[in-house]
Amino acid sequence: MKVLVTGGAGFIGSHVVDLYIDHGYEVVVVDDLSTGREGNLNPAAIFYQLDIRSPQVAEVFAKERPDYVNHHAAQMDLRRSVIDPQFDADVNIRGSINLLECSRQYGIKRFIYVSSGGAVYGEPEYLPCDEEHPVHPLSPLGASKHTIEHYLHMYHVHYGLDYTVLRYPHVYGPRQDPNGEAGVVAIFSALMLTDQQVFIFGDGEQQRDFVYVGDCVQANLLALTHSSGSGIYNIGSSHGISINEIFNRLRQITGYRREAVYAPGKIGGTRCIYLSSAKVSRELGWVPRVSIDEGLAKTVEFFAQEECVS
Repeated sequence: MKVLVTGGAGFIGSHVVDLYIDHGYEVVVVDDLSTGREGNLNPAAIFYQLDIRSPQVAEVFAKERPDYVNHHAAQMDLRRSVIDPQFDADVNIRGSINLLECSRQYGIKRFIYVSSGGAVYGEPEYLPCDEEHPVHPLSPLGASKHTIEHYLHMYHVHYGLDYTVLRYPHVYGPRQDPNGEAGVVAIFSALMLTDQQVFIFGDGEQQRDFVYVGDCVQANLLALTHSSGSGIYNIGSSHGISINEIFNRLRQITGYRREAVYAPGKIGGTRCIYLSSAKVSRELGWVPRVSIDEGLAKTVEFFAQEECVS
């Protein structure tokens, strides 16, 4: 079986590629390397450096004839989505439709789509958020990611394309970009290891759902190996951890001695969000297994060896 993974040189996508290859799948990666890294690419994968909006993507489908699509490529910077919503929509909506059209034309068996549990729901009405929670995004990022969930339903009804939507929490771990906007654990780790000033946006009491990347990618494997029809699943830990707590835990691991400096909060973010994993546990058998302390320690070890020291 062959899987086409978009964003397969990125943080989470590259781990997904590794796991698929370890389980005997042939993997084709499409990534424009705008945020992904060549060093993340698994040498056993076939690689095409392409933007998902490109007409050439259809040529990859025609040549490689994948059985499945795993769609991780996206504009994921919340602040950029607010500043430039047209770019956000162009990548996340038009790019995804390009892939859906190719999937329809070339008979893809299942389309695995990565959505955002942290962005689509908006400010929660109750916690933890389950899949029945109302969707009221507060950012263009949340709106664009949720839009494709509607397209997937339409393509399923009209063309028989099976799909699995994975609504991600705040994923962290090795290979996350410490220079990006979405990875507070990576950002804090890199700054602490090099004894630079850490900034916290807002008062730090905002809570997020932190799940280790190794657990997250297991859900992508289960989405291929379990025949559960089409559906939407939250990938979450079912409880929140404050940014201040993440700072203090990383401070203890790294021996960082400075205090955090607090800055104004970001537009479009929610105060508190964490996701129920009851449905994915019941239907796909997924549960998070790596504790926050173990995951943070693994992340710091990675940055100490691979990023900050090199």
